[in-house]
Amino acid sequence: MADDSKPLNFIQQIITRDLDEGTVNKVVTRFPPEPNGYLHIGHAKSICLNFGLAAQFGGACNLRFDDTNPEKEEDEYVQAIIEDVRWLGFQWDGEIRYASNYFDQLYAWAQQLIREGKAFVCELNAEQMREYRGTLKEPGKPSPMRDRPAEESLALLEQMKNGQIDEGRMTLRAKIDMASPNINLRDPVLYRIKKRAHHRTGDKWNIYPSYDFAHGQEDAIEGVTHSICTLEFAANRPLYEWFIENLPVPSKPHQYEFGRLNLNYNITSKRKLKQLVDENHVDGWNDPRMPTISGLRRRGVPPEAIRNFCDSLAVAKTDGVVDMAQFEHFIRDDLNDNAARAMCVLKPLKVTLTNVPEGEVEMLSAPCHPNRDDLGERQLPFTREIYIDREDFNEDSSLSRKKFKRLVPGEWVRLRGAYVIQANDFVKDDSGEIVEIIAEIIPGTIGEDPPEGIRPRGVIHWVSATECVDCEVHLYDRLFSDPSPEAGDRNFLDFINPESLQILQGCKGEIGLAEAGVGDHYQFEREGYFCLDSGYSSADKPVFNRTIGLRDTWKS
Repeated sequence: MADDSKPLNFIQQIITRDLDEGTVNKVVTRFPPEPNGYLHIGHAKSICLNFGLAAQFGGACNLRFDDTNPEKEEDEYVQAIIEDVRWLGFQWDGEIRYASNYFDQLYAWAQQLIREGKAFVCELNAEQMREYRGTLKEPGKPSPMRDRPAEESLALLEQMKNGQIDEGRMTLRAKIDMASPNINLRDPVLYRIKKRAHHRTGDKWNIYPSYDFAHGQEDAIEGVTHSICTLEFAANRPLYEWFIENLPVPSKPHQYEFGRLNLNYNITSKRKLKQLVDENHVDGWNDPRMPTISGLRRRGVPPEAIRNFCDSLAVAKTDGVVDMAQFEHFIRDDLNDNAARAMCVLKPLKVTLTNVPEGEVEMLSAPCHPNRDDLGERQLPFTREIYIDREDFNEDSSLSRKKFKRLVPGEWVRLRGAYVIQANDFVKDDSGEIVEIIAEIIPGTIGEDPPEGIRPRGVIHWVSATECVDCEVHLYDRLFSDPSPEAGDRNFLDFINPESLQILQGCKGEIGLAEAGVGDHYQFEREGYFCLDSGYSSADKPVFNRTIGLRDTWKS
């Protein structure tokens, strides 16, 4: 956020002006998620923006849960959001805040609006209310209860609060302007009856404030100076301002809107993400294919990559769609610089090296990272029997070097960090599948060129067959095969990518991977970037998730 090489975005310009003019003395922002699902990559942009602005201008950022709808909210979501914000590297100011902290104050302010003739209890049902509201072209008409005496509305509101009125029978509405061109100002609902226990307040309340009534007042109570929302709330701003002007709030925040993050090949609707979970299309909210922050974490995406990606995005007054490849660029860039190297054979094929003595183990050293001496070295046991990848051998020795740069009978390849070997023969089982290669090492070729006349076709990875780690590997790819899975009236479920997960068992990793921990990142040489799965791994069988391939395979 504080990159001096970038021009200030429009919000930074507003804050700079407000500070210069003394309109505000200290910048206070907030990140206010509703705990009705897990955070996704779209929320990450808002998190980075709000916390980043506070840091840039020496201010504070609050974490506040807008928990005004007990039907959809759960403490599970609260805890997941707290973990996500921390994992992304941000710390909120003071204690965590909740809309439910302010329920008593909001109720008192609702009573004040009634006393001042600015709110009333309405008995129109939902269908009638839609009819009375009018359309974009036609004004609404007032509720028959609009001029109800204040004392009567106060008494009915108390009955609503105490659970004496059935759900759907009554609402509390503001009295603003039924002819306003902005439908949000046509006597909006302030309270609805919801006889549901709340995850924090229990059974205390039978009515709950609307988001529009609660949001601005929460900001005012907390001293928020710049309330930053996405563009879909632009039409709500006049209502936000009406409440601020018509209530004795302790401060007067201002709302500003910016374009939300839309990422192709993804969906960011909480409702649709929940559908994926509830219908078992994915393995929970933190499935590594999900665009949730917890899913990205489990997949192995570094928090720095998410922050760098979000900081690269324009903060503008228009929505746009960002190419998934742009996000993946930041993931690869970070992992290339920071992921330790390792070798893992995904489809093992045994190689017996006939001129290596049985039982002999030669320890070879290899750097943990080619450009990071600070990461040290790792030890690779070299033995008579090794594994290479099945796709690195072809029995057709007539294949040209240009077409196949790996091992064929009678020719050579270099094993990464080890010897040059020559394939002399191979063994097939009864079904005709190759099960073993008979080969030999070329002595003296560790770190040295082979003798004249020996030209390796290429370099392949390997692991010892006797000193290795048995593991399972999950190859993740994009969850959707279409760049716009929810465009128009299409069913987004029709575009789930059937190749979004491949599970490979019987993989063989170098011995050091036995020490892998959750949060460690590896480049499995020639295969991609991987991490230990936090959900399925065990001491007996580590499971590694592919975070991303070494290169973009989705380019058109």
